[in-house]
Amino acid sequence: MGRGLILVLSLILFIYPTYGYDPLDPNGNITIKWDIMLNNEGSQDVKVSIFNYQLFRHIDQPGWKLSWSWPGNEVIWDMSGAEATEQGDCSAIKATQPPHCCEKEPVIVDLLSGAPYNKQVANCCRGGVLTSLTQDPGKYGASFQMNIGSASYNGSEPRVPENFTLGIPGYTCGDPFKVPPSKFNVDQGRRKTQAIATWNVICSYSQFRASSSPTCCVSLSAFYNNTIVPCPKCSCGCQGQLGADHCVKYGELPPVLQLDHNEPPKPVVQCSHHMCPIQIHWHVKQSYTQYWRVKMTIRNLNYVKNYSQWNLVVLHPNLRSVTQVFSFNYKPLNQYGDTNDTGMFYGIEYYNDMLLQAGETGNVQSELLMHKDEGIFTFREGWAFPRKISFNGEDCVLPSPDDYPRLPNSSLFMSPSIFTIILFFLSFILTIFY
Repeated sequence: MGRGLILVLSLILFIYPTYGYDPLDPNGNITIKWDIMLNNEGSQDVKVSIFNYQLFRHIDQPGWKLSWSWPGNEVIWDMSGAEATEQGDCSAIKATQPPHCCEKEPVIVDLLSGAPYNKQVANCCRGGVLTSLTQDPGKYGASFQMNIGSASYNGSEPRVPENFTLGIPGYTCGDPFKVPPSKFNVDQGRRKTQAIATWNVICSYSQFRASSSPTCCVSLSAFYNNTIVPCPKCSCGCQGQLGADHCVKYGELPPVLQLDHNEPPKPVVQCSHHMCPIQIHWHVKQSYTQYWRVKMTIRNLNYVKNYSQWNLVVLHPNLRSVTQVFSFNYKPLNQYGDTNDTGMFYGIEYYNDMLLQAGETGNVQSELLMHKDEGIFTFREGWAFPRKISFNGEDCVLPSPDDYPRLPNSSLFMSPSIFTIILFFLSFILTIFY
Protein backbone atom coordinates (compact mmCIF):
# COMPACT_ATOMS: atom_id res chain seq x y z
CA MET A 1 0.00 0.00 0.00
CA GLY A 2 2.77 2.44 0.95
CA ARG A 3 4.77 1.71 -2.21
CA GLY A 4 1.64 2.17 -4.32
CA LEU A 5 0.97 5.60 -2.78
CA ILE A 6 4.56 6.70 -3.40
CA LEU A 7 4.29 5.52 -7.00
CA VAL A 8 1.07 7.50 -7.55
CA LEU A 9 2.56 10.66 -6.06
CA SER A 10 5.68 10.26 -8.20
CA LEU A 11 3.54 9.92 -11.32
CA ILE A 12 1.60 13.06 -10.42
CA LEU A 13 4.82 15.04 -9.98
CA PHE A 14 6.09 13.67 -13.29
CA ILE A 15 2.91 14.49 -15.21
CA TYR A 16 2.56 18.00 -13.76
CA PRO A 17 6.15 19.24 -13.36
CA THR A 18 5.59 22.88 -14.33
CA TYR A 19 3.36 24.12 -11.55
CA GLY A 20 4.68 25.74 -8.39
CA TYR A 21 2.07 26.88 -5.87
CA ASP A 22 2.88 29.19 -2.98
CA PRO A 23 -0.03 29.60 -0.52
CA LEU A 24 1.36 32.97 0.57
CA ASP A 25 1.27 34.18 -3.06
CA PRO A 26 -1.37 32.04 -4.78
CA ASN A 27 -1.65 34.24 -7.88
CA GLY A 28 2.03 35.08 -8.30
CA ASN A 29 3.64 34.54 -11.70
CA ILE A 30 5.81 36.18 -14.35
CA THR A 31 3.89 37.08 -17.49
CA ILE A 32 5.53 37.54 -20.90
CA LYS A 33 3.45 39.68 -23.25
CA TRP A 34 4.02 39.45 -27.03
CA ASP A 35 2.46 42.45 -28.83
CA ILE A 36 2.46 42.67 -32.64
CA MET A 37 2.54 46.41 -33.25
CA LEU A 38 2.96 46.50 -37.04
CA ASN A 39 2.53 43.81 -39.67
CA ASN A 40 4.24 44.46 -42.99
CA GLU A 41 4.77 42.13 -45.90
CA GLY A 42 7.04 39.46 -44.49
CA SER A 43 8.02 41.31 -41.30
CA GLN A 44 6.58 42.44 -37.98
CA ASP A 45 7.35 45.06 -35.38
CA VAL A 46 6.96 43.38 -32.00
CA LYS A 47 7.00 44.70 -28.44
CA VAL A 48 7.87 42.15 -25.76
CA SER A 49 7.15 42.91 -22.09
CA ILE A 50 8.00 40.92 -18.95
CA PHE A 51 5.94 41.59 -15.79
CA ASN A 52 6.75 40.17 -12.37
CA TYR A 53 3.34 39.71 -10.71
CA GLN A 54 4.81 37.99 -7.64
CA LEU A 55 4.22 39.67 -4.28
CA PHE A 56 7.66 39.09 -2.78
CA ARG A 57 9.84 37.06 -5.14
CA HIS A 58 12.08 39.23 -7.31
CA ILE A 59 14.63 38.66 -10.07
CA ASP A 60 18.13 39.56 -8.92
CA GLN A 61 21.37 39.83 -10.88
CA PRO A 62 22.42 38.51 -13.38
CA GLY A 63 18.77 38.93 -14.38
CA TRP A 64 16.41 37.27 -16.85
CA LYS A 65 17.55 35.62 -20.07
CA LEU A 66 14.50 35.27 -22.26
CA SER A 67 14.58 32.58 -24.93
CA TRP A 68 12.17 30.93 -27.37
CA SER A 69 12.10 28.72 -30.46
CA TRP A 70 11.11 30.12 -33.85
CA PRO A 71 8.50 27.98 -35.63
CA GLY A 72 10.01 28.76 -39.05
CA ASN A 73 13.08 30.49 -40.47
CA GLU A 74 12.53 33.83 -38.70
CA VAL A 75 15.37 36.20 -37.88
CA ILE A 76 15.62 39.35 -35.76
CA TRP A 77 16.58 42.25 -38.01
CA ASP A 78 16.85 44.91 -35.32
CA MET A 79 16.35 45.36 -31.56
CA SER A 80 15.97 48.19 -29.03
CA GLY A 81 15.95 47.87 -25.24
CA ALA A 82 17.65 44.46 -25.25
CA GLU A 83 20.09 42.38 -27.27
CA ALA A 84 20.66 38.79 -28.34
CA THR A 85 23.70 37.14 -26.76
CA GLU A 86 24.66 35.53 -30.09
CA GLN A 87 24.25 36.77 -33.64
CA GLY A 88 24.47 33.27 -35.06
CA ASP A 89 25.20 32.21 -38.65
CA CYS A 90 23.69 34.79 -41.01
CA SER A 91 25.77 33.78 -44.06
CA ALA A 92 22.74 32.49 -45.98
CA ILE A 93 20.99 35.88 -45.86
CA LYS A 94 21.72 38.29 -48.68
CA ALA A 95 21.28 41.81 -47.37
CA THR A 96 23.21 45.07 -47.24
CA GLN A 97 23.18 44.87 -43.43
CA PRO A 98 23.14 41.52 -41.60
CA PRO A 99 20.32 40.76 -39.11
CA HIS A 100 20.78 41.30 -35.38
CA CYS A 101 20.28 37.59 -34.70
CA CYS A 102 19.83 34.49 -36.88
CA GLU A 103 19.67 31.90 -34.07
CA LYS A 104 16.85 29.34 -34.13
CA GLU A 105 16.62 29.71 -30.32
CA PRO A 106 17.83 33.25 -29.53
CA VAL A 107 18.75 34.24 -25.96
CA ILE A 108 17.75 37.81 -25.17
CA VAL A 109 19.19 39.86 -22.28
CA ASP A 110 18.34 43.29 -20.95
CA LEU A 111 20.68 46.19 -21.66
CA LEU A 112 22.77 47.56 -18.82
CA SER A 113 22.25 50.96 -17.26
CA GLY A 114 23.92 53.65 -19.36
CA ALA A 115 23.18 52.03 -22.73
CA PRO A 116 23.17 54.40 -25.74
CA TYR A 117 19.98 56.48 -25.89
CA ASN A 118 19.17 55.36 -29.43
CA LYS A 119 19.02 51.77 -28.14
CA GLN A 120 16.82 52.46 -25.11
CA VAL A 121 13.06 52.07 -24.73
CA ALA A 122 10.76 52.54 -21.73
CA ASN A 123 11.35 50.04 -18.87
CA CYS A 124 14.65 48.77 -20.24
CA CYS A 125 18.26 48.85 -19.21
CA ARG A 126 18.20 47.47 -15.67
CA GLY A 127 20.45 44.48 -16.31
CA GLY A 128 17.51 42.06 -16.19
CA VAL A 129 16.57 42.88 -12.58
CA LEU A 130 12.85 42.85 -11.74
CA THR A 131 11.55 43.93 -8.34
CA SER A 132 8.61 42.26 -6.67
CA LEU A 133 5.14 43.70 -7.06
CA THR A 134 5.00 44.72 -3.38
CA GLN A 135 8.50 46.02 -2.82
CA ASP A 136 8.87 48.44 -5.74
CA PRO A 137 5.83 48.55 -8.07
CA GLY A 138 7.60 50.99 -10.42
CA LYS A 139 10.31 48.52 -11.45
CA TYR A 140 8.54 45.18 -11.73
CA GLY A 141 8.39 45.27 -15.54
CA ALA A 142 10.80 45.25 -18.48
CA SER A 143 10.25 45.64 -22.22
CA PHE A 144 12.06 45.71 -25.54
CA GLN A 145 11.18 46.09 -29.22
CA MET A 146 12.33 44.23 -32.30
CA ASN A 147 11.71 43.87 -36.00
CA ILE A 148 11.42 40.26 -37.12
CA GLY A 149 10.92 38.60 -40.46
CA SER A 150 11.54 35.44 -42.43
CA ALA A 151 15.03 34.79 -43.75
CA SER A 152 13.46 34.25 -47.18
CA TYR A 153 9.92 35.57 -47.53
CA ASN A 154 7.60 33.03 -49.18
CA GLY A 155 4.25 34.73 -48.56
CA SER A 156 3.64 33.21 -45.12
CA GLU A 157 3.21 35.39 -42.06
CA PRO A 158 5.72 35.11 -39.19
CA ARG A 159 4.17 33.16 -36.33
CA VAL A 160 4.35 33.45 -32.55
CA PRO A 161 7.36 31.58 -31.09
CA GLU A 162 7.06 28.62 -28.73
CA ASN A 163 9.06 26.99 -25.92
CA PHE A 164 9.61 30.20 -23.94
CA THR A 165 12.09 30.14 -21.04
CA LEU A 166 13.26 32.86 -18.62
CA GLY A 167 16.73 31.44 -18.03
CA ILE A 168 16.20 31.60 -14.25
CA PRO A 169 16.34 28.44 -12.09
CA GLY A 170 12.92 27.35 -10.84
CA TYR A 171 10.75 28.97 -13.53
CA THR A 172 8.78 27.03 -16.13
CA CYS A 173 6.76 28.74 -18.87
CA GLY A 174 3.58 27.53 -20.50
CA ASP A 175 2.41 27.84 -24.09
CA PRO A 176 1.46 31.23 -25.61
CA PHE A 177 -2.28 31.98 -25.65
CA LYS A 178 -4.07 34.79 -27.40
CA VAL A 179 -5.62 37.60 -25.33
CA PRO A 180 -7.37 40.88 -26.23
CA PRO A 181 -4.93 43.31 -27.88
CA SER A 182 -2.95 45.51 -25.49
CA LYS A 183 -3.80 49.21 -25.38
CA PHE A 184 -1.28 52.01 -24.92
CA ASN A 185 -1.68 55.62 -23.72
CA VAL A 186 -0.18 58.36 -25.87
CA ASP A 187 -0.30 62.16 -25.73
CA GLN A 188 -0.44 62.13 -21.91
CA GLY A 189 -3.34 59.70 -21.90
CA ARG A 190 -5.61 61.67 -24.26
CA ARG A 191 -5.37 59.02 -26.96
CA LYS A 192 -5.18 55.21 -26.91
CA THR A 193 -3.54 53.00 -29.49
CA GLN A 194 -3.58 49.23 -29.51
CA ALA A 195 -1.58 46.28 -30.76
CA ILE A 196 -2.70 44.31 -33.80
CA ALA A 197 -2.64 41.10 -31.74
CA THR A 198 -1.36 40.04 -28.30
CA TRP A 199 -0.28 36.72 -26.79
CA ASN A 200 0.57 35.99 -23.15
CA VAL A 201 2.93 33.40 -21.69
CA ILE A 202 2.63 32.52 -17.99
CA CYS A 203 5.76 31.40 -16.11
CA SER A 204 5.42 29.85 -12.65
CA TYR A 205 8.02 29.20 -9.96
CA SER A 206 8.87 26.04 -8.06
CA GLN A 207 11.37 26.12 -5.20
CA PHE A 208 11.96 22.39 -5.67
CA ARG A 209 12.96 23.00 -9.29
CA ALA A 210 15.17 25.94 -8.32
CA SER A 211 17.23 24.00 -5.78
CA SER A 212 17.28 20.48 -4.40
CA SER A 213 17.97 21.84 -0.91
CA PRO A 214 16.78 24.88 1.10
CA THR A 215 18.79 28.10 1.20
CA CYS A 216 17.92 29.50 4.65
CA CYS A 217 17.08 28.41 8.18
CA VAL A 218 15.67 29.86 11.41
CA SER A 219 16.96 29.84 14.99
CA LEU A 220 14.89 30.86 18.03
CA SER A 221 15.30 32.27 21.54
CA ALA A 222 13.26 34.05 24.21
CA PHE A 223 13.88 36.18 27.31
CA TYR A 224 12.13 33.62 29.55
CA ASN A 225 14.45 30.73 28.62
CA ASN A 226 18.24 30.48 28.51
CA THR A 227 18.13 27.97 25.67
CA ILE A 228 18.91 29.15 22.14
CA VAL A 229 17.34 26.78 19.65
CA PRO A 230 19.72 26.57 16.66
CA CYS A 231 18.89 25.89 13.05
CA PRO A 232 18.20 22.19 12.50
CA LYS A 233 21.29 20.18 11.66
CA CYS A 234 22.00 19.86 7.91
CA SER A 235 19.14 22.24 7.07
CA CYS A 236 20.75 23.15 3.75
CA GLY A 237 23.23 20.29 3.50
CA CYS A 238 25.97 18.58 5.49
CA GLN A 239 29.66 19.38 5.46
CA GLY A 240 31.46 17.09 3.05
CA GLN A 241 28.21 15.82 1.56
CA LEU A 242 28.13 15.41 -2.22
CA GLY A 243 26.41 18.43 -3.75
CA ALA A 244 26.68 20.57 -0.59
CA ASP A 245 27.99 24.13 -0.86
CA HIS A 246 31.71 24.72 -0.40
CA CYS A 247 32.34 26.04 3.11
CA VAL A 248 35.09 28.03 4.82
CA LYS A 249 35.95 27.58 8.49
CA TYR A 250 35.60 30.58 10.77
CA GLY A 251 38.74 32.73 10.69
CA GLU A 252 39.98 31.39 7.37
CA LEU A 253 39.96 33.46 4.20
CA PRO A 254 37.56 32.40 1.45
CA PRO A 255 39.11 31.33 -1.86
CA VAL A 256 39.54 33.87 -4.65
CA LEU A 257 36.96 33.01 -7.29
CA GLN A 258 36.70 33.97 -10.93
CA LEU A 259 33.14 35.26 -11.09
CA ASP A 260 31.07 35.07 -14.27
CA HIS A 261 28.84 38.13 -14.54
CA ASN A 262 26.44 36.15 -16.73
CA GLU A 263 25.86 33.43 -14.13
CA PRO A 264 25.04 33.65 -10.39
CA PRO A 265 28.00 32.64 -8.21
CA LYS A 266 27.84 29.28 -6.48
CA PRO A 267 27.60 29.80 -2.68
CA VAL A 268 30.70 29.64 -0.56
CA VAL A 269 29.35 29.59 2.98
CA GLN A 270 30.72 29.78 6.48
CA CYS A 271 31.07 26.24 7.81
CA SER A 272 28.24 25.44 10.22
CA HIS A 273 26.11 22.54 11.35
CA HIS A 274 23.27 23.79 9.11
CA MET A 275 25.31 24.93 6.04
CA CYS A 276 22.80 27.61 5.01
CA PRO A 277 23.81 30.82 3.20
CA ILE A 278 21.16 32.75 5.17
CA GLN A 279 20.25 32.41 8.86
CA ILE A 280 17.32 34.23 10.45
CA HIS A 281 17.12 34.55 14.23
CA TRP A 282 13.80 35.30 15.97
CA HIS A 283 14.18 36.48 19.58
CA VAL A 284 11.24 37.20 21.89
CA LYS A 285 12.87 40.15 23.62
CA GLN A 286 10.48 41.74 26.10
CA SER A 287 6.96 41.63 27.51
CA TYR A 288 4.98 44.67 28.60
CA THR A 289 1.50 45.07 30.01
CA GLN A 290 -0.20 45.47 26.61
CA TYR A 291 2.62 44.86 24.15
CA TRP A 292 5.48 42.49 23.42
CA ARG A 293 8.70 43.01 21.46
CA VAL A 294 10.56 40.78 18.99
CA LYS A 295 14.05 41.20 17.58
CA MET A 296 14.81 39.78 14.12
CA THR A 297 18.34 39.30 12.77
CA ILE A 298 19.24 38.21 9.25
CA ARG A 299 22.80 36.93 8.80
CA ASN A 300 24.45 36.43 5.43
CA LEU A 301 26.87 33.51 5.67
CA ASN A 302 27.63 33.53 1.94
CA TYR A 303 31.10 34.88 1.12
CA VAL A 304 30.43 35.51 -2.59
CA LYS A 305 27.03 37.22 -2.72
CA ASN A 306 25.44 40.46 -1.56
CA TYR A 307 21.65 40.33 -1.45
CA SER A 308 20.18 43.51 -2.91
CA GLN A 309 16.54 44.39 -2.29
CA TRP A 310 16.18 41.40 0.02
CA ASN A 311 12.87 40.68 1.74
CA LEU A 312 11.57 38.54 4.56
CA VAL A 313 8.01 37.16 4.68
CA VAL A 314 6.71 36.05 8.07
CA LEU A 315 3.53 34.18 8.97
CA HIS A 316 2.41 34.83 12.57
CA PRO A 317 -1.13 35.31 13.99
CA ASN A 318 -0.19 38.48 15.90
CA LEU A 319 1.03 40.36 12.81
CA ARG A 320 -2.49 41.74 12.49
CA SER A 321 -1.64 43.90 15.51
CA VAL A 322 1.79 45.26 14.56
CA THR A 323 2.22 48.61 16.30
CA GLN A 324 5.70 49.65 15.20
CA VAL A 325 8.57 48.24 13.11
CA PHE A 326 12.08 49.63 13.61
CA SER A 327 14.79 49.79 10.89
CA PHE A 328 12.81 47.80 8.29
CA ASN A 329 9.96 48.62 5.95
CA TYR A 330 6.82 46.56 6.54
CA LYS A 331 3.76 45.74 4.44
CA PRO A 332 0.97 43.32 5.37
CA LEU A 333 0.05 40.71 2.77
CA ASN A 334 -3.72 40.33 2.93
CA GLN A 335 -4.04 37.78 0.14
CA TYR A 336 -6.99 36.01 1.78
CA GLY A 337 -9.31 38.93 2.54
CA ASP A 338 -9.68 39.51 6.28
CA THR A 339 -6.94 37.05 7.25
CA ASN A 340 -4.09 39.36 8.22
CA ASP A 341 -1.40 37.08 9.59
CA THR A 342 1.35 37.53 6.98
CA GLY A 343 3.71 40.43 6.49
CA MET A 344 6.68 41.38 4.35
CA PHE A 345 9.77 43.04 5.82
CA TYR A 346 12.42 44.65 3.63
CA GLY A 347 15.28 47.12 3.86
CA ILE A 348 15.15 50.90 3.80
CA GLU A 349 16.64 52.33 0.62
CA TYR A 350 20.27 53.51 0.96
CA TYR A 351 20.31 52.32 4.59
CA ASN A 352 20.00 48.53 4.83
CA ASP A 353 18.40 47.37 1.57
CA MET A 354 21.70 45.64 0.73
CA LEU A 355 22.59 42.59 2.84
CA LEU A 356 26.37 42.37 2.53
CA GLN A 357 28.33 39.15 2.18
CA ALA A 358 29.56 37.16 5.17
CA GLY A 359 31.59 39.10 7.72
CA GLU A 360 31.15 41.62 10.52
CA THR A 361 28.79 43.74 8.42
CA GLY A 362 26.93 40.80 6.88
CA ASN A 363 23.75 41.20 8.92
CA VAL A 364 20.68 43.41 9.28
CA GLN A 365 18.46 43.73 12.35
CA SER A 366 15.04 45.01 13.28
CA GLU A 367 12.64 45.04 16.20
CA LEU A 368 8.86 44.99 16.04
CA LEU A 369 6.31 45.89 18.67
CA MET A 370 2.98 44.03 18.67
CA HIS A 371 -0.16 44.46 20.74
CA LYS A 372 -1.26 41.58 22.94
CA ASP A 373 -4.60 40.63 21.42
CA GLU A 374 -7.05 39.59 24.12
CA GLY A 375 -8.10 35.97 23.85
CA ILE A 376 -5.29 34.75 21.61
CA PHE A 377 -2.00 36.07 23.04
CA THR A 378 0.12 33.64 25.02
CA PHE A 379 3.75 32.71 25.48
CA ARG A 380 2.87 29.05 25.95
CA GLU A 381 3.33 26.19 23.50
CA GLY A 382 5.57 28.20 21.17
CA TRP A 383 2.79 30.63 20.14
CA ALA A 384 5.24 33.56 20.11
CA PHE A 385 7.30 32.04 17.30
CA PRO A 386 6.54 32.28 13.56
CA ARG A 387 4.66 29.58 11.69
CA LYS A 388 6.59 30.19 8.48
CA ILE A 389 9.47 32.39 7.27
CA SER A 390 10.79 32.87 3.75
CA PHE A 391 13.79 34.86 2.53
CA ASN A 392 13.56 36.26 -1.02
CA GLY A 393 10.65 33.90 -1.60
CA GLU A 394 12.51 30.76 -0.49
CA ASP A 395 10.98 28.85 2.44
CA CYS A 396 13.34 28.59 5.41
CA VAL A 397 13.80 25.50 7.60
CA LEU A 398 12.27 25.98 11.07
CA PRO A 399 13.19 23.98 14.19
CA SER A 400 10.80 21.29 15.33
CA PRO A 401 8.03 22.66 17.63
CA ASP A 402 9.16 20.16 20.26
CA ASP A 403 12.45 22.08 20.54
CA TYR A 404 10.99 25.59 20.95
CA PRO A 405 12.01 27.57 24.07
CA ARG A 406 9.40 26.86 26.74
CA LEU A 407 8.11 28.81 29.69
CA PRO A 408 9.60 27.91 33.10
CA ASN A 409 7.58 25.26 34.91
CA SER A 410 7.56 27.38 38.07
CA SER A 411 4.29 29.17 38.79
CA LEU A 412 6.34 32.15 39.93
CA PHE A 413 7.08 33.12 36.33
CA MET A 414 5.85 36.65 35.71
CA SER A 415 6.28 39.18 32.94
CA PRO A 416 8.66 42.09 33.64
CA SER A 417 5.78 44.55 33.87
CA ILE A 418 3.92 42.57 36.58
CA PHE A 419 7.17 42.08 38.51
CA THR A 420 7.77 45.85 38.43
CA ILE A 421 4.27 46.57 39.76
CA ILE A 422 4.73 44.12 42.65
CA LEU A 423 8.07 45.72 43.59
CA PHE A 424 6.41 49.14 43.56
CA PHE A 425 3.66 48.06 45.95
CA LEU A 426 6.14 46.33 48.25
CA SER A 427 8.21 49.52 48.41
CA PHE A 428 5.07 51.54 49.10
CA ILE A 429 4.00 49.24 51.98
CA LEU A 430 7.48 49.25 53.51
CA THR A 431 7.47 53.06 53.36
CA ILE A 432 4.17 53.22 55.30
CA PHE A 433 5.13 50.78 58.04
CA TYR A 434 8.72 51.80 58.49
